Amino acid sequence: MNAIAETKPDTRQAVILITDPLSEEGLQPLREASVAELQIRPGLPHAELLQAIKTADALIVRSGTQVTREVIEAAENLKIIGRAGVGVDNIDLDAATERGIIVVNAPDGNTNSAAEHTIAMMTSLARNIPQAHRSLLEGKWDRKAFVGVELKDKTLGVVGLGRIGAEVARRAKGQRMNVIAFDPFLTEERAKEMGITAGTFEEVIRAADFITVHTPLMKETRHLINAEAFGKMKDGVRIVNCARGGIIDEDALYEAIEGGKVAGAALDVFETEPFTGHRLLGLPQVIATPHLGASTIEAQESVAIDVGRDVIRFLNGEPVKNPVNLPSVSKEVLAKIEPFFDLAENLGLFLSRLSDKPLTDVTVRYGGDLADFDVRPLTRNAMKGLLKRNLGTHVNDVNAKFLADSFHISVDEHKSPNSKGFQQLITVEAKMGDEFHRVAGTLLNGLGARIVKVDDYVVDVVPKGHLLLIRHKDQPGAIGRVGMLLAEENINIATMQVGRSEAGGAAIMMLTVDNEVKPEEIGRLLKIDDIYAVRTVDL
Repeated sequence: MNAIAETKPDTRQAVILITDPLSEEGLQPLREASVAELQIRPGLPHAELLQAIKTADALIVRSGTQVTREVIEAAENLKIIGRAGVGVDNIDLDAATERGIIVVNAPDGNTNSAAEHTIAMMTSLARNIPQAHRSLLEGKWDRKAFVGVELKDKTLGVVGLGRIGAEVARRAKGQRMNVIAFDPFLTEERAKEMGITAGTFEEVIRAADFITVHTPLMKETRHLINAEAFGKMKDGVRIVNCARGGIIDEDALYEAIEGGKVAGAALDVFETEPFTGHRLLGLPQVIATPHLGASTIEAQESVAIDVGRDVIRFLNGEPVKNPVNLPSVSKEVLAKIEPFFDLAENLGLFLSRLSDKPLTDVTVRYGGDLADFDVRPLTRNAMKGLLKRNLGTHVNDVNAKFLADSFHISVDEHKSPNSKGFQQLITVEAKMGDEFHRVAGTLLNGLGARIVKVDDYVVDVVPKGHLLLIRHKDQPGAIGRVGMLLAEENINIATMQVGRSEAGGAAIMMLTVDNEVKPEEIGRLLKIDDIYAVRTVDL
C-alpha cells in the first residue's frame, strides 16, 4: 500500500474528466471554481476512456463508468476519483490506493430522498394507493375494495438506524407513529433523545405494525427477515424495504403474504435486479418500484455538488470531506506502522465479539516504540474491526471514524512509552452498554501477531482462524468436558490457552479450532456446568 502524497496545484492547469452525465447544477461548482479545465465526455467507449484518462488529474463518475485497474493504470496524472453517489462498486479501490489516488464519494446526498421514498412507500402500502389507481384505470369505481389503515398510533419497527433509518424514524414521529428501533449501536440515551424506543431485533419485529429495514447487505443481514422472523411478527404486519435487496427472503415473504401473516409489502429493491419475474409481483398485496430511492432531481444534484466540491478542495490542496480509501501518511511513518495494520483491525474485530451491547466509548492505547509515531491509521483500522461486525464491507480505514461519529461512539487515542514488557503494544478498550472489555496485542519478532491479554487475563493467541472464547469457573475437569464435547462434534482443537484470576474463581479458555463452531454447538457448551459464556470469533 502506497502513501498518498499531499497534492497541490502545479503550474500546468489541472484537467477534470467527467465521463457520466451530471446535471448543470452539479457542474456549476466546478465551473465557478475555475481550478481546472473541464472535459465533459459522457459515454466514452472503453478504448477512448483509456486515452482520455492519460491527461486527467481528476475523474468524476457516477455508476456508468467502470473505473477498472486497467483504466487506473492508464492514467499518468490522476490524483483523485470522485463518485457522484454513495457506492463505489464501479471503482477498483485497491488499484486506486496502490497508485496513491484518493477516492471520494457523496455519502449524504441521497439520505433525504431515500427516507422520503420509504415514507411514500409505507403510506401507499397503508392506503392501497397503487392498487386503487390501477383499478380506476380499468374503469372501475370500487371504494370498498381499497379500505386502508392509518399510520397514526401504529408502531413502526426500524431495523437499522443509520443516516436513512434515523431520518425515517423522525418522519414517522411526525406521522404520530410509535417508533421502536434496533441497531447494534443504538443506546438507550440516543433513543431517548430521538423520542423512540430501543429494542432487540426480536422485540422490534414482535411489536411492529409496520417494519422497515435500513441495514447494509452482508453475511449477517442476508435474509435477516426470513421465515422464522415472519413467524414472530404480528398478524397483519406490513413490510417495507427501500434499503438493499437480499435483506428480506423474497420466497419467505411470498409465503407469509399468501398465508395471511403479512398484510402487504412495499419493495424498492430486490435480490436480483432488474426484477421482473418473481411471483411476488403477482400478489395484489405487493407494491413495487424499480430502485427509485435516490432518483430525485435534488438527490442527483446534491451528490454531484458534494463530490465536485471535494474534488475542488483536493485540487486546492485542502482536506477532503468524504474520502473512501486511506489518506496520506509519510512513507517513513507508513513503513513503521504498516506491519501493525492487520493486528489493529483484528484486535477491534475480536473485541466486537465480546459483547452484544451497544458500543459507546473506545480507547486505543499505544505503548513502546509505537508511541513515537503518527498512529491515526492504526486507530482507524482498530475502529474498522470494531464496526465491521455490524457494518461489513461498508466500513473501511477512512470512513470508520466518520461512522463512529454518526453512531455517537467516542474514540480516544493515547500513547505511552510504557509497553508492559513488550517492544510495542496496542490495547483496544471499549465500553459496551454496562460492560467494559479490552484486548491487547503485539508483534513478536519472528513469530508474528499475538493477542496477549483479554480483559484481565494474560494469554498468548495467534489472531487467526476460528477462535473460541469460553468464560467459566476454574475447577478440575472443565477443560476435559469442553474437549470431549468438541470431539463429539468432530471439531478439532488446534491450540488452547487458559487464564484465571484466582484458583477456583473466574477463568477463560481461548481455543483455536479447525471448524466454525455452529450455534447449536455453542448451545451444548453452555449446558456444561459452570460455563458462563461462549463467544466465537472468526479472523
